[in-house]
Amino acid sequence: MQAVIASTEEKMKKTLANLKDGFASLRTGRASAALFDKIRVECYGEKSPLSQVANISVPEARLIVIQPWDKNLIGEIEKAIRSSELSLNPSNDGKVIRIAIPPLTEDRRKELVKLAKNQAEQSRVAIRNIRRDGNDELKKMLKDSSITEDDESKGTADLQKLTDSYIDKVNQVLEEKEKEIMEV
Repeated sequence: MQAVIASTEEKMKKTLANLKDGFASLRTGRASAALFDKIRVECYGEKSPLSQVANISVPEARLIVIQPWDKNLIGEIEKAIRSSELSLNPSNDGKVIRIAIPPLTEDRRKELVKLAKNQAEQSRVAIRNIRRDGNDELKKMLKDSSITEDDESKGTADLQKLTDSYIDKVNQVLEEKEKEIMEV
């Protein structure tokens, strides 16, 4: 029974971590290197993550500087950033790419909050599905007579407590992201 609860908690932790990763790539008014985590650059016939072909730094709150390790990739990096869903306009001087992060409009902020709420809801659904799988596993163990009815009901109650705590964590992460998006 403890193994079921432990594996369920592990899956819930991963779901929360995925949500945080997803939120990191949501653009706010502040510059962040995490914005570029999902951008892949055509490099020597392969698509590589931007962080593997360039150094990404944030010298100011609204400026990102990308310095490619191979100067020949500057055009490809710029093209990858322009074609991404970030709506950013990079400029280069032949050595580095500079990206000024424009302040977000009120409409765009609301759009991003809606997107964040959607991602959070998907995480809540995933956590509930993980709980259901754990409960099914407990029922199966009861049917196989490897646990008693008391153990099964205690396990179900423990899974519910775990689910509630992870849903609270999702709500907390969402609240923090909303504040970050809406701050001017």
